[in-house]
Amino acid sequence: MKKNIAIVMGGYSSEVNISLKSGNVVYNHLDKGKYNPYRVHILSDKWVALDDDNNEYPINKNDFSFLMENDKIIFDCAFNAIHGSPGENGMLLAYFNLINLKHTSAPFYQMALTFNKRDTLSVVKEYGIKTAVSVYLNKGDVVDLDKIISKVGLPCFIKPNNAGSSYGISKAHTKEEILPAIDKAYKEDSEILIESFLEGTEVSVGVIQYQGKIKVLPITEIVTENDFFDYEAKYEGKSQEVTPARISSEEKSRVEEVAKRVYKILSMSGFSRSEYIFVKGEPHFLEINTVPGLTEESILPQQAKSAGITLTELFDNAISMALN
Repeated sequence: MKKNIAIVMGGYSSEVNISLKSGNVVYNHLDKGKYNPYRVHILSDKWVALDDDNNEYPINKNDFSFLMENDKIIFDCAFNAIHGSPGENGMLLAYFNLINLKHTSAPFYQMALTFNKRDTLSVVKEYGIKTAVSVYLNKGDVVDLDKIISKVGLPCFIKPNNAGSSYGISKAHTKEEILPAIDKAYKEDSEILIESFLEGTEVSVGVIQYQGKIKVLPITEIVTENDFFDYEAKYEGKSQEVTPARISSEEKSRVEEVAKRVYKILSMSGFSRSEYIFVKGEPHFLEINTVPGLTEESILPQQAKSAGITLTELFDNAISMALN
């Protein structure tokens, strides 16, 4: 009997449109002979399931079911394609946990932890993982620019603590650029990180659970035309993503080992894509994405393709792992 799969997409953050694209790719590539997939839009003003004609059916939040032509559709599993809140920060997954609905992501606490950049860095640093030097600010804190610069140096990065897709991130080259960058970051989040600039090759490493084992996918090298890998570079063609990365075998082994270790340290399951910069041959951890982009052009699907894994196989594996 075919399983009913809710592909949840949308969300409440700036990443809503990117999430809708990812969710539709999952919907188009899932094996329809094996599953009954439904697109489910989780939006700030409505939770609705869609049929093939884009008719909307309200989701009953008591059990995450919906009625279609007097038939009650109950889901066996939810495929989480929500970037940002409430899918990537654990909120929706805590609800799924309460109603006993299986899903393709890590448990809600791990998702909440890894969505918070500061807390993630605090955990991995305890295990000797190399990172940038950072300063943490809450909205309303007194900003001492000289103190910040003495700690992180210039240039530095200013980024929202809880946000994705490079929204709200700036690179400040001078003291005068820091305060406007802080204001920009606060538009996305009330907590921000200011980090030292790491100069070196940037790579993105996909680590997933595949066929019951932790698998490191082929590594992607990020070459951006812009000053850093910002939204424009990620989504508007201003970057070159080279898979497999043009790094030495020693660097490859080192970053694979660190990425796998970070996955285990954070008690992850499901999808992940973490970012590293090599400084003098040593990978420095930047952050981890637990609902990475899933369009054909996105980095993780590129890596899966390089590993000989089709999107249908990648998505089927996620559901199989969740159900089992």
